[in-house]
Amino acid sequence: MNESAQELIAVFDVGKTNAKLSLVDPALGRELWSVRRPNDLVETGVGRQLDVLAIEAWLLDSLRAAPQRERIGVIVPIAHGAAAVLVDHAGDVLAAPDYEDPCFNEVAEEYAPLRDAYSLTFSPDLPQGLNLGRQLYYLQSRRGELFRRAAHILLYPQYWAWRLSGVMAAEVTSLGTHTDLWRPHERAYSSLARKQGWARIMPPQRSASDRLGRIKDSVVSATGLDPGCEVACGIHDSNASYLRFLMDREREAFTVVSSGTWTIVMANRGDLRRLREDRDMLANVNAFGAPVATARYMGGREYEAIAKGGDEPTIDAVIEVLSLGAVALPSFASAGPYSGRQGRIETVDGLSGVQRAALATLYSALMTSQLIESLGSAGEIFVDGPLARNPLFARLLAACVPVGTVRTYAEGGGTRVAAHLARMSAPAADVPQSIAPLRLPGLLDYQANWRHRLEEK
Repeated sequence: MNESAQELIAVFDVGKTNAKLSLVDPALGRELWSVRRPNDLVETGVGRQLDVLAIEAWLLDSLRAAPQRERIGVIVPIAHGAAAVLVDHAGDVLAAPDYEDPCFNEVAEEYAPLRDAYSLTFSPDLPQGLNLGRQLYYLQSRRGELFRRAAHILLYPQYWAWRLSGVMAAEVTSLGTHTDLWRPHERAYSSLARKQGWARIMPPQRSASDRLGRIKDSVVSATGLDPGCEVACGIHDSNASYLRFLMDREREAFTVVSSGTWTIVMANRGDLRRLREDRDMLANVNAFGAPVATARYMGGREYEAIAKGGDEPTIDAVIEVLSLGAVALPSFASAGPYSGRQGRIETVDGLSGVQRAALATLYSALMTSQLIESLGSAGEIFVDGPLARNPLFARLLAACVPVGTVRTYAEGGGTRVAAHLARMSAPAADVPQSIAPLRLPGLLDYQANWRHRLEEK
């Protein structure tokens, strides 16, 4: 690598819905280039699987096509939670389960009594395979021959770090994501993970920002990257969003709304005693190992179910929705505080695409406000991800929360996180934009009625 050229960071972000590769210049403090693809699932004899082979082929092709690829000094993997890949002694993939595969419900009753108490793991009992432990138990009890061949359990960000570097690691942000495998206060594996033998085949733990090693020779050949390029251990995606704000405010009370397929509300210095298992509230674990009070719902999925299209909401459309009394009530996805309820939309007939987008945005603001209040959150509220790009969400949220200043950041503000995870000098902190509340006639009455309806049996 030309030593006079500033190194770039390649951020490989594998979300539940899409995968994205971006190049970040830490010196300029901005993203230079990015490309993304939708993620597919594959049906196999082991069940529904994440298509890790197709994602890897795309990643290598994209790295080869990346501009200024010779300047890439570090690759930082980021990936969604409740996912792990089982690998045998030869390094072949045995299973990469999709957490939404309904097959995991088959073992729900026999798995439940094996779990550690919620007060120890702060991991709620979730449907399908949203508890990683349930995925592992299913494979161990229903696919025993396959499971016995497993030499390693790799959490999803660290699976990609291993594929690139050949070095295996485990990391706490993914271990602490409603897995049933981790006790945050003790910073140790759960009794379940130890008794079932899963902890034994987890790799050694490393920090999210540790550099595991240089890229493999096969990656150099496939991509044309500099052989000196290194790979960071990697991090859970929502924790990457949260880290962006934690870096400068570790001792402050603040709230992060991380959006995407999931809308995840994380309260720094939040009181874990407020968490309720029956409302899908949990403790995530931040990059430094500390528990973080969290509430969430599948916001991206629910928005799509209500909006039914790509129209952009307008203030006039929100006013029309309020006037018509159109309302969306949860739940439109399999998880969240009101899972088990059938989502419904009332007075929806005749709504235009823009009005449906307005209704979806309004619903998102109401749900997010409800989660913030359930955590007892205080301080500034930072909106990150796709909801920060919605022209009305943050303004509606600011009008719906009783306390707290809502703020957003400019696009590409994850540069500092990428630099931190790559152990490079980070640019100066972004300047947040304060959001003026969108105070519309009838909005607070609408919110009160919506909340009242939630309590109806």
